[in-house]
Amino acid sequence: MTKYSAMLAPLDLGFTTLRNRVLMGSMHTGLEEGNFLSGSMTKLAKYFEERAKGKVGLIVTGGIAPNNAGRVAPFAAKMTKSSDAKAHLEVTRAVHDAGTGTKICMQILHAGRYAYHPLAVSSSAIQAPIGPFKPKELSNADILQTIEDYAQCASLAREAGYDGVEVMGSEGYLINQFIAEHVNHRKDEWGGSYENRIRFPLEIVKRIRQKVGEDFIIIFRLSMLDLVEKGSDWQEVVHLAKELEKAGVTLINTGIGWHEARIPTIATCVPRAGFSWVTKKLKPHVKVPLITTNRINTPEVAEQVLQASHADMISMARPFLADPYFVLKSEEGRSHEINTCIACNQACLDHTFKGITASCLVNPFACHETEIAITPTQQKMNVAVVGAGPAGLAAATTAAARGHRVTLYEQSNQIGGQFNMAKLIPGKEEFHETIRYFTRKIESTGVHLKLGCKVTASEVIDQKFDAVVLATGVVPRVPEFEGIDHPKVISYIDVLRRNAKVGKKVAIIGAGGIGFDVAEYITRNVSESLSVEGFAREWGIDLTNEARGGVEGVEKKMPGLGECEAVYLLQRKTSKHGDGLGKTTGWIHRKVLKDKGVQFIGGVAYDKVDDTGLHITMKMKDGKSEKKILDVDTVIVCAGQVSLRNLEDELTAAGIPTHLVGGADVAAELDAKRAIDQATRLALVLETAKGKVNYAPASSLMQKVQGFMMSR
Repeated sequence: MTKYSAMLAPLDLGFTTLRNRVLMGSMHTGLEEGNFLSGSMTKLAKYFEERAKGKVGLIVTGGIAPNNAGRVAPFAAKMTKSSDAKAHLEVTRAVHDAGTGTKICMQILHAGRYAYHPLAVSSSAIQAPIGPFKPKELSNADILQTIEDYAQCASLAREAGYDGVEVMGSEGYLINQFIAEHVNHRKDEWGGSYENRIRFPLEIVKRIRQKVGEDFIIIFRLSMLDLVEKGSDWQEVVHLAKELEKAGVTLINTGIGWHEARIPTIATCVPRAGFSWVTKKLKPHVKVPLITTNRINTPEVAEQVLQASHADMISMARPFLADPYFVLKSEEGRSHEINTCIACNQACLDHTFKGITASCLVNPFACHETEIAITPTQQKMNVAVVGAGPAGLAAATTAAARGHRVTLYEQSNQIGGQFNMAKLIPGKEEFHETIRYFTRKIESTGVHLKLGCKVTASEVIDQKFDAVVLATGVVPRVPEFEGIDHPKVISYIDVLRRNAKVGKKVAIIGAGGIGFDVAEYITRNVSESLSVEGFAREWGIDLTNEARGGVEGVEKKMPGLGECEAVYLLQRKTSKHGDGLGKTTGWIHRKVLKDKGVQFIGGVAYDKVDDTGLHITMKMKDGKSEKKILDVDTVIVCAGQVSLRNLEDELTAAGIPTHLVGGADVAAELDAKRAIDQATRLALVLETAKGKVNYAPASSLMQKVQGFMMSR
């Protein structure tokens, strides 16, 4: 019996069989629209082909609109005519020709009031808190036409070679906007009673089944936990699931939370498989196979969920950005080689919401398969990489994979660099996985690793390296004010790396990513593990799912400041704290710290530190200034970084081609996404590289338009 017998078992759907129980969940990557000018779908085809080669059982595409109003943004993908279907043949052929038996479904998604364009429509004319346009209320005739548009879209998907469709009925999109009272305020036959509100999704499924026949997969993405006020209650969810089964769905997929819900559902702080209990609760009520999802990122977790009968199938989306060969590696007993998704959202969701092609922080090849690839070098070089942080690890392992002889120097006794601090932050424990992955990658690619080695320029020159990559990182920037050398003052390095003692009352200077991380670290509740129960308590989720929407009337119980009595998060800027944090995760960090009781203070000038505390001058709203003394025991400096480039001048003077990557190139915030991407791209052209290789995500014309609309 294989180690992952449940995950790798086939799933019989009656008219067809899936090769295993793993579904690559829907993600909008920016590739769905194809080439804006030529209509070519080559990039999307290659992206899915790689995942098919990795032997995933079933793929679901990013959302494709059934009509113009349903598009998520101007020029976004739609399937409304035969020419659209013809273009998609390139995608389905690539998947099927991979020869692994992987099947692919197209997701039909109508944005409803979440659309970023003025044609937005909904069940009622109520603007979304995250939407820029007030939607038009659909008339009865509009509704009937939209139902027909869904059916026609599904028929065209079949014409395009897809094995089925997924109807997006969750996450707060149009169908969900009809189902829940949260948006549906209609008084006609499409609103009011629950029976009326679910007519829309049921008619869509029935019409699709009539149009495509019985031998075509229909997945319905059902919102089982809305996480918004006036969402569905549990009995309503069960009722709709039963009716969907009667209407002809093949599979029911789990949807968790609306996009506007103020509860994280896929961020790193969410426990692994943190919502599979919802799917388990529905399982006794229907016979069609159920798919569970959200924060399942290792084969061990997937297997555990299936063995516990929480679901019949596992949906993983971002893990297939991180590693297209997730299933293949599991099947071949190489799960320790999987590049694990850390749920950071930085290159996937954040890119999508900025109108930039998605990718992956730990795998910059994702969505760029036609642009970059590891190819054997024709000119083997002897390469030194100095620094085994994110950039150095990416550069060393990629260069070695191409055939270069690589020596990786690291002055500490472990690899990982800044990741070793990040993994200590509550909710960022997944960085352990990235370090594990690179540890194995060093072994498999033959990198010569030298730990505890503070290399000098003369040593590097003596070794006669053909090229040197400096990934030496950064050192904390020390601000200038009186008392900066006072015993109360320490740096974030002292706290996270040297385990310095922190007092009960703390001021943190700097409210960027590091400042937020330090605040979360010192206010952590040491007795609370990352558990489903603890997460539910902190965010006010009813684990019985009896409360309407799973949240109505449920009290949140944030643990407070941990062992601290007072924490101040300070910044010079008057803008929002954490303004530069991730677009889709920044709000989580702000909310967590505020709910704990951390005090945010902006517009601050730092005067001095003495025995009485931190002296500051605050800029008030009326333009005046006010001096204040914060009675604190500890002042933690998180005021930025300075690039560490101490070897560059000597190596360059010696005539050795020297390249700067990661923090050694640009300090700014600690940016692992940029560091890994830049270092990888350099390693791919190392033998011909003359200068530094920049991190610059591509943006098509269509995406620039989306970005403009999203910024309004």
